Amino acid sequence: MQQRDGIRGPVRLILAASVVAALAAQLTACSDDSSPSGTASKAASAASRAASAVSQAASAATEAGDALASATAEAGRKFDEFKSGVDAKDEVKLDGNPGPDSDGRATVKVTAANPTSAAKSYVVQVDFRDASGNLLDTTVVTVDGVPAGGSKDATARSNRSLTGDVKADVARAARH
Repeated sequence: MQQRDGIRGPVRLILAASVVAALAAQLTACSDDSSPSGTASKAASAASRAASAVSQAASAATEAGDALASATAEAGRKFDEFKSGVDAKDEVKLDGNPGPDSDGRATVKVTAANPTSAAKSYVVQVDFRDASGNLLDTTVVTVDGVPAGGSKDATARSNRSLTGDVKADVARAARH
């Protein structure tokens, strides 16, 4: 799975657009001031397109960062709402690597195993990361009514489309 909405793609696009803009500026500087050439006109057009691409890439990078900040804040709010929770990270497992759903969002099966003698609910924060360990997205899933001494499954789904080599891990989990 390749990263489409993360920050690395827009950064590459910004760098590529910057190179195109620099080359276009050099071509424009090489034209004869008294007789504008087709090459200079094409170079100016390419520079304009490159500047537009840089702007769009910067906007995409900002949106990706804002989406991640929003998801992280939402995860914090959900854990704050889960009163009197006990750390249960060791009671929650993920089933393999995430795969894309029909919308391109990364999904992974979450299993909560309840070692207590009463039914419990779990709140689990799942972080989605790229191959380098960079955080791409985070989500919170609630697993209600996990039977005493039993387990129950749920599905964690990223908030946006993620592609590339996506990994998932349990960032934190609480039992209530």
